[in-house]
Amino acid sequence: MRIALCQISSTADPLDNLATIRARVAEAAARGARVVQFPEAAQCRFGVPLTPVAEPLDGPWATAVREIADEHGVVVVAGMFTPGEGGRVANTTLVTGAGLHLGYDKIHLFDAFGFRESDTVTPGGKPVTFEVDGTTIGLATCYDVRFPELFRTLADTAPVILLGASWGAGPGKADQWDLLVRARALDATSWVLACGQADPDADHGSAPTGIGRSAVVDPLGAVRERLEGAPGTLVSDVDLDLVREAREKLPVLANRRL
Repeated sequence: MRIALCQISSTADPLDNLATIRARVAEAAARGARVVQFPEAAQCRFGVPLTPVAEPLDGPWATAVREIADEHGVVVVAGMFTPGEGGRVANTTLVTGAGLHLGYDKIHLFDAFGFRESDTVTPGGKPVTFEVDGTTIGLATCYDVRFPELFRTLADTAPVILLGASWGAGPGKADQWDLLVRARALDATSWVLACGQADPDADHGSAPTGIGRSAVVDPLGAVRERLEGAPGTLVSDVDLDLVREAREKLPVLANRRL
């Protein structure tokens, strides 16, 4: 399966970001991608009020992304915000195209390093997978990467896990990102394709607006491809036979006791 990771730097304007998605999907489809992944907060960057931009999955923004996906015959995965509880929003990963239209609401909220996502975002309650051409794909978002139990749960059915992020900058944070993405691939013995917001090269206060470093990591934790901080696109062929081989060599899922 060929998957594209589109590392972008979202603005505060959903229509502007939609134009970026349209251009990147066209590029990825031309390179043969079947699934085109964008980062968390692809609809609108963090650091601005999110309630005004939140829309349901049948709203105009998600509908426009579905039309882009259908035009190019691909599945698009992109972070957006949907209405939540008590005036808050849900941090939702949209999956659309090829007859799919669903969302994953981020389970683990980023209440860390001085930022409180839970002040404005309601958490999701369950893992989500979807199927493309007979392959089950799992979803995770940013802070989820610090919770191996989610990745092990997804790995019970999913040989491929897509991780969208808008990672916060700071001392040691890039090293933590790199380590955590590789560790989760090893925990799950699954491919982990981690697509992050590019480094915006701008000061948005304490908001986590990205450091780049999107990566394709194989089921034994090896980084096959990586971007640095700037916007860019990775197009990678994911070999599902490697998952079977990894799980035969390293049967951590079969050997677990908890």
